[in-house]
Amino acid sequence: MGILQRVSPTIFRYKGYRFFFFSREETRTHVHVMSADGEAKFWIEPVVALAENYGLKATELKKLHQVVEEHQNEIKQAWKKHFES
Repeated sequence: MGILQRVSPTIFRYKGYRFFFFSREETRTHVHVMSADGEAKFWIEPVVALAENYGLKATELKKLHQVVEEHQNEIKQAWKKHFES
């Protein structure tokens, strides 16, 4: 596994978006979503909520919020696996 994957593991991809997190960031469970157009950060707990947005449109954010909600168990499992190792 390369250093980028260890520090910034990809959880999954959806269309043109990469869902990932940074290993050396805050401890509250969250996910970053990046595309060619920008990046957003969503809190996973206590509820899925937009934390930050850099360049993504409101329509994109609405859809991405839905995708994060649908995959929140997968995100939590990836988070737990990564930080327990």
